[in-house]
Amino acid sequence: MRLYMKFFSMHMKSQMQYKLSFFLTMIGQFLVSFAILLSLYFMMSRFNVVMGFTYEQVLLCFASVLMGYSLAEMLGRGFDLFPRMLGNGEFDRALVRPRSVITQVLASKMDFTRLGRILQAAFVFIYAVPKSGVIWTRDKILTLFLMVICGSLVFFGLFIVYAAFSFFTVEGLEFMNILTDGGREFGRYPYAIYGEGILKFLTYFVPLALFQYYPLLYLLDIEKSKLYMFTPLLSLIFLLPAYAFFQYGVRKYKSTGS
Repeated sequence: MRLYMKFFSMHMKSQMQYKLSFFLTMIGQFLVSFAILLSLYFMMSRFNVVMGFTYEQVLLCFASVLMGYSLAEMLGRGFDLFPRMLGNGEFDRALVRPRSVITQVLASKMDFTRLGRILQAAFVFIYAVPKSGVIWTRDKILTLFLMVICGSLVFFGLFIVYAAFSFFTVEGLEFMNILTDGGREFGRYPYAIYGEGILKFLTYFVPLALFQYYPLLYLLDIEKSKLYMFTPLLSLIFLLPAYAFFQYGVRKYKSTGS
């Protein structure tokens, strides 16, 4: 953990060397997400409700998914850029160092310009939380916290899967963007609106719905069972096969000779 924090500080200092570039890029990230928020606003102003969910309730979905994804992308950027690490031979050096490969990849790149998206998600929460109609008790505050943190870890798991495919294809597979970027984009609405088949897929295979849709039902008192409160924790099971797949790729890895 101490080593990781040193890398964290190093990346922060290096990116802050060009402060204007850093803040302009961060503002750009904020504005890109703001455009998505505007599209959501115009859609909901036209139809008012989606499957019984109001605009402010949909915003809870949007903010929790956006913040979870942005945290994962900011701190797990090394896995998103992992194909480059394979191609330039840097991964070969990681294998002979006396530290975990996962830690080294994780610490190889952090992108703090994603704070722009995190900031926007925080603003959306500030607006939506008091207007969503949720009666905020301690267990519901905990539920919202679990939605964000577990969502971030699930997206992090998807980045690990993306990196693991690179062992067999050298370059990353673009279809994974359907689950990472696509999961973020489609997550602006409750996942149930895309149909029963999609909801089952996002429940049992790629558990995006476990940290977004089901705990939302608990927040809104549509479901009273405490199981819905803890469904975000169930989504963390996804990290086990993601990690196993990456380790399998490490065992099968053959150096590019770079």
